[in-house]
Amino acid sequence: MSQSWKPGEVAPESGNYNAYDAQGHNGGSCYLEKGQRFPATQHSGSYYTKAD
Repeated sequence: MSQSWKPGEVAPESGNYNAYDAQGHNGGSCYLEKGQRFPATQHSGSYYTKAD
């Protein structure tokens, strides 16, 4: 699995990130600038990965 980040962590670079729940289902995507924090999600155990 590629690197992942939890809500509240800082984005290491600008770009599109995909959100996934604990079961790996895609919950959407967002664009973040370097240094912005990943937004909160509605499900515990969610994480973000860099979109290709």
